[in-house]
Amino acid sequence: MNDLPDLAARAFGGGVVHASDEFFAFAADLINDHAPAFTPQSFGARGQVYDGWETRRRRPRGIGDDHDLAIVRLGAPGVIRGLVIDTAFFTGNYPPAASVEATRMAGHPSPAELIDADWTPILTRSALKGDTRNVFETGGDDRVWTHVRLRIYPDGGVARLRVHGEAVPDPVLLPEVFDLAAAENGGTVTACSNMFYGSAPKMLLPGLARSMGEGWETSRRRDDGNDWVLVRLGVPGRIQLAEIDTSHFKGNAPGEFRLRGIPDGRLDSPADWVELLPLTRAQPDTRHRFPVSDAPKVTHVRLDVYPDGGVARLRLWGSMSEKQRRRLAERHC
Repeated sequence: MNDLPDLAARAFGGGVVHASDEFFAFAADLINDHAPAFTPQSFGARGQVYDGWETRRRRPRGIGDDHDLAIVRLGAPGVIRGLVIDTAFFTGNYPPAASVEATRMAGHPSPAELIDADWTPILTRSALKGDTRNVFETGGDDRVWTHVRLRIYPDGGVARLRVHGEAVPDPVLLPEVFDLAAAENGGTVTACSNMFYGSAPKMLLPGLARSMGEGWETSRRRDDGNDWVLVRLGVPGRIQLAEIDTSHFKGNAPGEFRLRGIPDGRLDSPADWVELLPLTRAQPDTRHRFPVSDAPKVTHVRLDVYPDGGVARLRLWGSMSEKQRRRLAERHC
Protein backbone atom coordinates (compact mmCIF):
# COMPACT_ATOMS: atom_id res chain seq x y z
CA MET A 1 0.00 0.00 0.00
CA ASN A 2 2.77 2.47 0.88
CA ASP A 3 4.15 2.00 -2.64
CA LEU A 4 1.06 3.75 -3.99
CA PRO A 5 1.01 7.55 -4.13
CA ASP A 6 -0.69 9.65 -1.48
CA LEU A 7 -3.59 11.12 -3.43
CA ALA A 8 -4.25 13.71 -0.72
CA ALA A 9 -0.68 15.03 -0.54
CA ARG A 10 -0.05 18.72 -0.99
CA ALA A 11 2.51 17.80 -3.69
CA PHE A 12 -0.43 16.45 -5.71
CA GLY A 13 -2.50 19.56 -5.08
CA GLY A 14 -4.54 18.18 -2.19
CA GLY A 15 -6.21 20.59 0.20
CA VAL A 16 -8.22 20.69 3.42
CA VAL A 17 -11.43 22.51 2.54
CA HIS A 18 -13.32 22.32 5.85
CA ALA A 19 -12.74 21.49 9.52
CA SER A 20 -15.24 21.54 12.37
CA ASP A 21 -12.65 22.88 14.83
CA GLU A 22 -8.99 23.96 14.67
CA PHE A 23 -8.51 25.50 18.09
CA PHE A 24 -5.05 24.11 18.87
CA ALA A 25 -3.59 23.24 15.43
CA PHE A 26 -4.68 23.78 11.84
CA ALA A 27 -6.20 20.97 9.78
CA ALA A 28 -4.21 22.10 6.72
CA ASP A 29 -1.16 20.42 8.25
CA LEU A 30 -2.83 17.01 7.88
CA ILE A 31 -1.63 16.74 4.28
CA ASN A 32 1.85 18.24 4.52
CA ASP A 33 4.34 16.21 2.50
CA HIS A 34 7.07 16.10 5.14
CA ALA A 35 6.99 13.82 8.16
CA PRO A 36 5.57 15.29 11.39
CA ALA A 37 8.00 17.08 13.70
CA PHE A 38 7.85 18.04 17.36
CA THR A 39 9.73 20.41 19.64
CA PRO A 40 8.99 19.86 23.36
CA GLN A 41 8.16 22.88 25.49
CA SER A 42 7.33 25.06 22.47
CA PHE A 43 4.26 26.91 23.68
CA GLY A 44 2.12 29.44 21.87
CA ALA A 45 -0.91 31.43 22.96
CA ARG A 46 -3.06 28.27 22.77
CA GLY A 47 -0.66 25.77 24.28
CA GLN A 48 1.98 23.32 23.07
CA VAL A 49 2.65 23.71 19.34
CA TYR A 50 1.87 20.55 17.33
CA ASP A 51 2.57 19.71 13.68
CA GLY A 52 -0.86 18.45 12.73
CA TRP A 53 -4.57 19.02 13.36
CA GLU A 54 -5.79 19.34 16.95
CA THR A 55 -9.27 20.26 18.17
CA ARG A 56 -10.33 21.54 21.57
CA ARG A 57 -11.73 19.23 24.24
CA ARG A 58 -15.26 18.47 23.16
CA ARG A 59 -18.13 18.83 25.66
CA PRO A 60 -21.12 17.12 23.99
CA ARG A 61 -24.37 19.04 24.20
CA GLY A 62 -26.69 16.91 22.13
CA ILE A 63 -27.24 14.00 19.78
CA GLY A 64 -24.65 13.81 17.01
CA ASP A 65 -22.30 16.12 18.85
CA ASP A 66 -19.78 13.34 19.46
CA HIS A 67 -16.99 14.00 16.96
CA ASP A 68 -14.90 16.48 14.98
CA LEU A 69 -14.30 16.25 11.25
CA ALA A 70 -12.13 17.49 8.40
CA ILE A 71 -12.85 17.32 4.64
CA VAL A 72 -9.90 16.82 2.27
CA ARG A 73 -9.92 17.40 -1.48
CA LEU A 74 -7.74 14.81 -3.20
CA GLY A 75 -5.06 16.30 -5.42
CA ALA A 76 -5.77 13.57 -7.95
CA PRO A 77 -9.07 11.68 -8.17
CA GLY A 78 -8.61 7.98 -7.83
CA VAL A 79 -9.25 4.58 -6.30
CA ILE A 80 -8.40 4.42 -2.59
CA ARG A 81 -6.51 1.32 -1.45
CA GLY A 82 -5.40 2.27 2.03
CA LEU A 83 -5.26 4.95 4.71
CA VAL A 84 -2.74 6.09 7.28
CA ILE A 85 -4.05 8.08 10.23
CA ASP A 86 -0.82 9.18 11.87
CA THR A 87 -1.03 10.37 15.48
CA ALA A 88 2.72 11.07 15.77
CA PHE A 89 3.58 12.96 18.99
CA PHE A 90 -0.05 13.04 20.13
CA THR A 91 0.11 10.96 23.30
CA GLY A 92 -2.39 12.19 25.90
CA ASN A 93 -4.48 14.06 23.36
CA TYR A 94 -5.06 11.70 20.41
CA PRO A 95 -8.57 10.58 19.39
CA PRO A 96 -9.41 7.03 20.52
CA ALA A 97 -11.20 6.29 17.24
CA ALA A 98 -11.72 7.54 13.71
CA SER A 99 -13.70 6.82 10.55
CA VAL A 100 -13.31 7.91 6.93
CA GLU A 101 -15.85 8.43 4.16
CA ALA A 102 -15.43 9.35 0.50
CA THR A 103 -17.42 11.13 -2.18
CA ARG A 104 -17.08 12.11 -5.82
CA MET A 105 -18.06 15.57 -7.00
CA ALA A 106 -17.18 17.17 -10.31
CA GLY A 107 -15.70 20.61 -10.62
CA HIS A 108 -14.75 22.66 -7.58
CA PRO A 109 -17.48 22.25 -4.92
CA SER A 110 -17.66 24.65 -1.99
CA PRO A 111 -17.39 23.52 1.65
CA ALA A 112 -21.17 23.92 2.03
CA GLU A 113 -21.81 21.70 -1.01
CA LEU A 114 -19.42 19.08 0.33
CA ILE A 115 -21.03 19.06 3.75
CA ASP A 116 -24.37 18.24 2.07
CA ALA A 117 -22.87 15.64 -0.31
CA ASP A 118 -23.62 11.92 -0.26
CA TRP A 119 -20.75 10.18 1.52
CA THR A 120 -19.78 6.50 1.36
CA PRO A 121 -17.95 4.83 4.28
CA ILE A 122 -14.53 3.45 3.34
CA LEU A 123 -13.31 2.97 6.93
CA THR A 124 -15.83 2.25 9.65
CA ARG A 125 -15.19 3.60 13.13
CA SER A 126 -11.86 2.07 14.16
CA ALA A 127 -9.64 2.28 17.21
CA LEU A 128 -6.50 4.43 17.06
CA LYS A 129 -3.27 4.33 19.03
CA GLY A 130 -1.40 7.43 20.10
CA ASP A 131 1.96 8.43 18.59
CA THR A 132 1.46 5.75 15.90
CA ARG A 133 1.06 5.37 12.14
CA ASN A 134 -2.34 3.70 12.22
CA VAL A 135 -2.57 1.81 8.90
CA PHE A 136 -5.83 0.57 7.38
CA GLU A 137 -6.53 -1.36 4.17
CA THR A 138 -9.74 -0.26 2.46
CA GLY A 139 -10.68 -3.31 0.41
CA GLY A 140 -11.32 -3.79 -3.29
CA ASP A 141 -13.70 -0.93 -4.09
CA ASP A 142 -12.71 0.34 -7.57
CA ARG A 143 -14.85 3.46 -7.53
CA VAL A 144 -13.15 6.79 -8.20
CA TRP A 145 -13.31 9.41 -5.44
CA THR A 146 -12.48 13.12 -5.30
CA HIS A 147 -12.82 13.94 -1.57
CA VAL A 148 -12.52 12.21 1.80
CA ARG A 149 -13.97 13.10 5.20
CA LEU A 150 -12.06 12.19 8.36
CA ARG A 151 -14.08 11.95 11.56
CA ILE A 152 -12.34 11.70 14.94
CA TYR A 153 -14.14 10.54 18.10
CA PRO A 154 -14.64 12.58 20.14
CA ASP A 155 -11.78 15.09 19.63
CA GLY A 156 -7.98 15.38 19.78
CA GLY A 157 -4.99 15.50 17.47
CA VAL A 158 -3.95 13.81 14.22
CA ALA A 159 -0.58 14.65 12.67
CA ARG A 160 -1.11 13.37 9.11
CA LEU A 161 -3.73 11.73 6.91
CA ARG A 162 -2.35 9.69 4.00
CA VAL A 163 -4.74 8.44 1.31
CA HIS A 164 -2.88 5.85 -0.76
CA GLY A 165 -4.35 4.75 -4.05
CA GLU A 166 -4.31 4.75 -7.83
CA ALA A 167 -4.88 8.04 -9.61
CA VAL A 168 -7.50 7.91 -12.38
CA PRO A 169 -7.37 11.07 -14.51
CA ASP A 170 -10.53 12.68 -15.82
CA PRO A 171 -10.27 12.58 -19.64
CA VAL A 172 -12.29 15.80 -19.89
CA LEU A 173 -9.34 17.59 -18.30
CA LEU A 174 -6.59 15.89 -20.31
CA PRO A 175 -5.17 17.64 -23.39
CA GLU A 176 -4.30 15.80 -26.57
CA VAL A 177 -0.68 15.34 -25.42
CA PHE A 178 0.07 14.82 -21.72
CA ASP A 179 2.51 13.05 -19.41
CA LEU A 180 1.51 9.38 -19.62
CA ALA A 181 3.88 8.44 -16.77
CA ALA A 182 2.89 11.13 -14.26
CA ALA A 183 1.73 9.81 -10.91
CA GLU A 184 -1.21 12.24 -10.98
CA ASN A 185 -2.26 10.58 -14.26
CA GLY A 186 -1.97 7.07 -12.80
CA GLY A 187 1.66 6.29 -13.64
CA THR A 188 3.18 3.75 -11.25
CA VAL A 189 6.59 2.21 -10.62
CA THR A 190 6.06 -1.55 -10.61
CA ALA A 191 9.67 -2.77 -10.25
CA CYS A 192 13.11 -1.32 -9.62
CA SER A 193 16.62 -2.73 -9.30
CA ASN A 194 17.78 -0.50 -6.44
CA MET A 195 16.37 2.32 -4.29
CA PHE A 196 19.11 2.66 -1.71
CA TYR A 197 19.19 6.46 -1.47
CA GLY A 198 15.98 7.61 -3.13
CA SER A 199 12.63 6.11 -4.05
CA ALA A 200 11.90 5.58 -7.77
CA PRO A 201 8.22 6.68 -7.52
CA LYS A 202 9.45 10.18 -6.68
CA MET A 203 10.47 10.55 -10.34
CA LEU A 204 6.79 10.61 -11.31
CA LEU A 205 5.66 13.30 -8.85
CA PRO A 206 4.43 16.71 -10.00
CA GLY A 207 6.76 19.68 -10.35
CA LEU A 208 10.53 20.00 -10.42
CA ALA A 209 12.65 18.28 -7.81
CA ARG A 210 14.06 20.75 -5.27
CA SER A 211 16.96 18.55 -4.17
CA MET A 212 18.52 15.10 -4.67
CA GLY A 213 16.24 13.87 -1.91
CA GLU A 214 13.23 14.32 -4.20
CA GLY A 215 14.45 11.90 -6.86
CA TRP A 216 15.53 8.29 -7.40
CA GLU A 217 19.08 7.38 -6.46
CA THR A 218 20.78 3.98 -6.35
CA SER A 219 23.78 2.77 -4.39
CA ARG A 220 27.15 2.50 -6.18
CA ARG A 221 27.38 -0.65 -8.28
CA ARG A 222 30.52 -2.78 -7.96
CA ASP A 223 29.67 -5.27 -10.74
CA ASP A 224 29.14 -5.29 -14.50
CA GLY A 225 25.38 -4.70 -14.36
CA ASN A 226 23.23 -1.59 -14.44
CA ASP A 227 20.24 -0.21 -12.58
CA TRP A 228 16.74 0.15 -13.99
CA VAL A 229 13.16 1.04 -13.19
CA LEU A 230 9.90 -0.22 -14.73
CA VAL A 231 6.98 2.21 -15.05
CA ARG A 232 3.41 1.25 -15.86
CA LEU A 233 1.86 4.18 -17.73
CA GLY A 234 -1.26 5.64 -16.21
CA VAL A 235 -2.83 5.46 -19.65
CA PRO A 236 -1.48 3.28 -22.48
CA GLY A 237 -0.44 5.48 -25.36
CA ARG A 238 2.07 6.60 -27.99
CA ILE A 239 5.03 8.49 -26.56
CA GLN A 240 6.18 11.55 -28.51
CA LEU A 241 8.62 13.25 -26.14
CA ALA A 242 10.75 11.90 -23.28
CA GLU A 243 12.43 13.89 -20.52
CA ILE A 244 15.06 12.42 -18.19
CA ASP A 245 15.97 15.04 -15.61
CA THR A 246 19.20 14.66 -13.58
CA SER A 247 18.83 18.02 -11.81
CA HIS A 248 20.79 18.21 -8.53
CA PHE A 249 22.67 14.99 -9.33
CA LYS A 250 26.13 16.39 -10.05
CA GLY A 251 28.74 13.88 -8.92
CA ASN A 252 26.32 10.98 -8.97
CA ALA A 253 24.35 11.21 -12.22
CA PRO A 254 24.27 8.15 -14.52
CA GLY A 255 26.89 7.99 -17.25
CA GLU A 256 24.33 6.86 -19.84
CA PHE A 257 20.67 5.90 -20.06
CA ARG A 258 18.23 4.07 -22.33
CA LEU A 259 14.43 3.92 -22.71
CA ARG A 260 12.38 1.00 -24.01
CA GLY A 261 8.62 0.73 -24.44
CA ILE A 262 6.72 -2.46 -23.69
CA PRO A 263 3.54 -3.08 -25.72
CA ASP A 264 0.52 -4.86 -24.23
CA GLY A 265 2.28 -5.59 -20.93
CA ARG A 266 4.72 -8.09 -22.46
CA LEU A 267 7.10 -7.82 -19.53
CA ASP A 268 8.59 -11.28 -20.07
CA SER A 269 9.24 -10.82 -23.81
CA PRO A 270 12.20 -8.43 -24.24
CA ALA A 271 12.32 -9.29 -27.94
CA ASP A 272 9.00 -7.45 -28.31
CA TRP A 273 10.17 -4.30 -26.54
CA VAL A 274 10.49 -1.12 -28.58
CA GLU A 275 13.49 1.20 -28.37
CA LEU A 276 12.31 4.71 -27.56
CA LEU A 277 15.76 6.13 -26.80
CA PRO A 278 18.98 4.25 -27.62
CA LEU A 279 21.92 4.21 -25.25
CA THR A 280 22.64 7.92 -24.80
CA ARG A 281 25.25 9.86 -22.86
CA ALA A 282 23.86 11.58 -19.77
CA GLN A 283 24.93 14.92 -18.35
CA PRO A 284 24.82 15.78 -14.65
CA ASP A 285 22.34 18.32 -13.32
CA THR A 286 20.49 18.55 -16.66
CA ARG A 287 16.94 18.27 -18.00
CA HIS A 288 17.44 16.03 -21.05
CA ARG A 289 14.65 16.12 -23.64
CA PHE A 290 14.35 13.81 -26.63
CA PRO A 291 11.72 13.61 -29.38
CA VAL A 292 10.36 10.11 -29.99
CA SER A 293 9.27 9.29 -33.54
CA ASP A 294 6.84 6.65 -34.80
CA ALA A 295 6.46 4.90 -31.44
CA PRO A 296 3.70 2.27 -31.16
CA LYS A 297 1.25 2.21 -28.28
CA VAL A 298 2.91 0.92 -25.10
CA THR A 299 1.68 0.08 -21.62
CA HIS A 300 5.02 0.14 -19.76
CA VAL A 301 8.40 1.83 -20.10
CA ARG A 302 11.74 0.65 -18.76
CA LEU A 303 14.44 3.21 -17.97
CA ASP A 304 17.96 1.76 -17.74
CA VAL A 305 20.75 3.85 -16.20
CA TYR A 306 24.42 2.92 -16.68
CA PRO A 307 25.86 1.88 -14.41
CA ASP A 308 23.99 3.57 -11.54
CA GLY A 309 23.20 7.02 -10.16
CA GLY A 310 20.31 9.41 -9.68
CA VAL A 311 17.40 10.74 -11.74
CA ALA A 312 15.16 13.52 -10.46
CA ARG A 313 12.20 13.23 -12.84
CA LEU A 314 10.98 11.07 -15.72
CA ARG A 315 8.39 12.58 -18.07
CA LEU A 316 6.84 10.74 -21.02
CA TRP A 317 4.54 12.95 -23.07
CA GLY A 318 2.20 11.25 -25.49
CA SER A 319 -1.38 10.66 -26.57
CA MET A 320 -4.03 8.02 -26.03
CA SER A 321 -6.66 6.55 -28.32
CA GLU A 322 -10.28 7.65 -28.35
CA LYS A 323 -11.22 4.18 -27.12
CA GLN A 324 -8.98 4.63 -24.08
CA ARG A 325 -10.43 8.10 -23.48
CA ARG A 326 -13.94 6.61 -23.43
CA ARG A 327 -12.86 3.96 -20.93
CA LEU A 328 -11.54 6.62 -18.59
CA ALA A 329 -14.76 8.61 -18.95
CA GLU A 330 -16.78 5.56 -17.92
CA ARG A 331 -14.82 5.29 -14.67
CA HIS A 332 -15.76 8.87 -13.80
CA CYS A 333 -19.51 8.36 -14.40
